[in-house]
Amino acid sequence: MNVIKRAKAPTPKFFKVLRNIGLSLAAIGGTILAAPVALPVIVVSIGGYIAIAGGVISAVSQLTSTQDAVE
Repeated sequence: MNVIKRAKAPTPKFFKVLRNIGLSLAAIGGTILAAPVALPVIVVSIGGYIAIAGGVISAVSQLTSTQDAVE
């Protein structure tokens, strides 16, 4: 199964919830990085890690499909 078919295949409920959590984390991290005020370096670093983790969680969750769809 190629990536396009896998992305279009139905996603299990657990991974839909996980995908939404990942999108939320990515949005929070992006907001921290784009804050118009000067933040401490540690806060900006944590924001970057949160954004990356959220993006990875969302991508992996989106590409997860049920076993029925693989065949």
